[in-house]
Amino acid sequence: MSKTAASITFSEHGAGIRAWTTGVPVEAAAEEQARNVAALPCVAGPVALMPDVHWGMGATVGSVIPTAKAIIPAAVGVDIGCGMMAVQTTARAADLPDSLAPVRSAIEAAVPHGRTGRGDAASDRGAWGDVPDGIGRAFAAAPYRQGTLADGLAEIVERHPKLKRANSVHHLGTLGTGNHFIELCLDEEDRVWIMLHSGSRGIGNQIGRYFIELAKEDMRRWFITLPDANLAYLPEGTEHFIDYVKALTWAQAFAALNRAVMMERVFDVLAARLPGLARGEVAVNCHHNYATREHHLGRDLWITRKGAVRAGKGELGIIPGSMGARSFIVRGKGHPASYCSCSHGAGRAMSRTEARKRFTVADHTAATEGVECRKDDAVIDETPMAYKDIDAVMAAQSDLVEVVHTLRQVVCVKG
Repeated sequence: MSKTAASITFSEHGAGIRAWTTGVPVEAAAEEQARNVAALPCVAGPVALMPDVHWGMGATVGSVIPTAKAIIPAAVGVDIGCGMMAVQTTARAADLPDSLAPVRSAIEAAVPHGRTGRGDAASDRGAWGDVPDGIGRAFAAAPYRQGTLADGLAEIVERHPKLKRANSVHHLGTLGTGNHFIELCLDEEDRVWIMLHSGSRGIGNQIGRYFIELAKEDMRRWFITLPDANLAYLPEGTEHFIDYVKALTWAQAFAALNRAVMMERVFDVLAARLPGLARGEVAVNCHHNYATREHHLGRDLWITRKGAVRAGKGELGIIPGSMGARSFIVRGKGHPASYCSCSHGAGRAMSRTEARKRFTVADHTAATEGVECRKDDAVIDETPMAYKDIDAVMAAQSDLVEVVHTLRQVVCVKG
């Protein structure tokens, strides 16, 4: 193990590990996962761990994995294309109403959120029951490759009929639950921003789970033994690899559109209360759970960012804190050792179960003072104390990004 001011490098585990975790706690389970990933034969270079790293299914959340001629579906995860979007507006803090409770209620009414039932449109309050005309048109008309998103999904389902029942249009423009959120924030000059976090919803989840199982079946058929079954990979050129890349690419496009549709609906809520409201100069829409083809280490590789944001030189990204902590609009420095990446947030400091055991509604209420948000026991697992210190996380990756804007939330909507 060798240390630099920026990172810690572990070279004894397969392809090696580079960790930007100085001053940030890392759980032993996450370290073990990183070692397992680095030892895979398809991993083509050191695994990069971001400061928000924590345990995840198969691969750690907060990791960047370079693979040659293969993709690990569980490393991408089941919320394919999950990411962030932020838009600066022309409004200022002084333009906002004294009470923000009606604004939060209006956002909650405009964007389905949460989840009930089993996720089907009829019983899921987080989905559209009757899909609004505008949502249906957006799905039908959204360009995708040589056709539309609807065309792309039809092609995927034709080859894999088991995906037919997954929600798609019923989840377009919806938030979801867990750590997904919609926020109104103020920057260092009291300008109002809209920021939100969501992904490909039910259809992305189904695609992810389906191909994870296919990869596991392939490993068993080829008698390949892995340290963790969830690290099953799809070799380039195989039928399942080709189909997964098509489905993955589609889900990532759906996720980006989902965020854009929600952003429009939240903007309309604000515009109805703030006449003359317009978008400002900055808008960012970025994935942090995805895989893409990039050139690193002198060759083309598949780069999987599982809870990490691309931070190429000059590229803007978003690093949120928690319900009661600051968030950041950042500009990438293009650090090659991190595969031009940075963290996707603060990262969990403990499991949801542990957070529910440790903290009370009173703790959560105190931690979110000044933020118009839910303050009940259903969101205790999302309380700020369940996450790492965002300032320590930012300090640990100062060579990866520079801060462009610092945001503090005044409204937070959770599922």
